Amino acid sequence: MLTEEQRREAAGRLRDAELQRAPIPPLTESYPGIDAVDAYEIQLINIRRRLAEGAVVKGHKVGLSSKAMQQMMGVDEPDYGHLLGDMELRSDEPVEVARYCYPRVEVEVGFILGADLPGETCTEADVLAATERVVPALELIDSRIIDWKIALADTIADNASSAGYVIGEGVSPQGLDLTAIEAALYRDGEFVVSGRSDAVLGNPVTSVAWLARKVASFGVRLQAGHLVLPGSCTRAIDVAAGQTFTAEFSGLGAVSLTFK
Repeated sequence: MLTEEQRREAAGRLRDAELQRAPIPPLTESYPGIDAVDAYEIQLINIRRRLAEGAVVKGHKVGLSSKAMQQMMGVDEPDYGHLLGDMELRSDEPVEVARYCYPRVEVEVGFILGADLPGETCTEADVLAATERVVPALELIDSRIIDWKIALADTIADNASSAGYVIGEGVSPQGLDLTAIEAALYRDGEFVVSGRSDAVLGNPVTSVAWLARKVASFGVRLQAGHLVLPGSCTRAIDVAAGQTFTAEFSGLGAVSLTFK
């Protein structure tokens, strides 16, 4: 467990790393006593700072949502981060790679909430009832830690390695089998990787319900209008300037992101 002064110091180092595009050594090396509670508090210090500067919370993302990633990190549940308005990207506006340290894209089935979700008691049925649209999404992830050498506390403190997101129009979840959405990622028109929505905890709805219960312990509710990214259907893919990535989803449509 860290002191409050150490938490503020760690948060400042991550913030400077992001602003200066200068990644830092793992917090787990610099602060050997850091744990998940410290890491979430460090994340919140930087989120509060950005909100004070005018940013707006637009939703949340879930990380470590596959059993393989959890086993690799030595944990038995996912983690989460915040999605802010200034992280929203557009398919028709190329993204400058130099804004990031080690950018990668992930393929996700996103949820747009039409109603607030309950907290500690949230179930999959609650998620389905509250979901207005299910949308095709690409999440841009990044690490402010050198060479992505992250342990659990590193990624949590670093806002679950969030950097940006783009979503398509999507459809109503009614009649859609959310466990069987096929997803394929293309780079400049060439196939890169594929996956399926049940790679996310067996059902991405389960991930959203977990998130609602988890953030409730911090006094946070998932609200109407928010976007939830429940986890990637595929492995993350490195990006470079000049590339265009398109994710195609059965029943949902497609979404693209171009880098410059």
